[in-house]
Amino acid sequence: MLLIPVFASIGHVGTLPAAGEPLRLAQIAPSETELRIYAGLHAAAAEGDAAAIERLVTAGEKPNLQDSRSRTPLHVAAFFGQHAAARALIRLGANPNARERQRFDALTIAAIAGDREMVDILLAAGADSHAIVGPYDSTALIEAAHLGHVAVVERLIAARAPLDHFNALGFTALIEAVVLGNGSAAHGAVVAALARAGADVDLTDRQGMTALAHAEARGYRDMARVLAATEPRPMRSP
Repeated sequence: MLLIPVFASIGHVGTLPAAGEPLRLAQIAPSETELRIYAGLHAAAAEGDAAAIERLVTAGEKPNLQDSRSRTPLHVAAFFGQHAAARALIRLGANPNARERQRFDALTIAAIAGDREMVDILLAAGADSHAIVGPYDSTALIEAAHLGHVAVVERLIAARAPLDHFNALGFTALIEAVVLGNGSAAHGAVVAALARAGADVDLTDRQGMTALAHAEARGYRDMARVLAATEPRPMRSP
């Protein structure tokens, strides 16, 4: 029996969820109904059946076939953490940068899940760490930072994901780790990793607040110490 993953993303553009308010769902994993009607490669990807994927593609099924929400079998494999299926699909021609209906790629799906192994598989296959994805013009790095997935953040940093991209809410990965994180040790480690990598600590959100200002306002003392000790990025010459 497959468990249906639930993936939360950012709330309404330009606003923040109130305290205790759940974030609006953005990524939509295949539902139980969709799983019952899936056939061919989508079903094999959900079940992690790499041998079936091999047979189906050899018999002529297209590896980038889309379902009703424009998910390819690789998207499905990413949603369900099916690593062997993902490897088989990629080897047989699956596009690691394909987008589903809400503009998410498999890399961001894996990043939100905190699936370091899937992230590695996709990056090795040519997934674009710079891709601007989803309805909020986010990146895989921002989403992983938001959720405190330290290992994924470190892998995306190593893959040269853009450190200072602003999403549609006006947040960078660093600001989002503070504002939409919960002050946990994992979010603190994300902040430290981004700061070490050279994320610009002087950037501000639409309210003119830096990540440090947000950390101080929330009483996140460990985060604030890390950010306060980070050297500002040198100003560029005109």
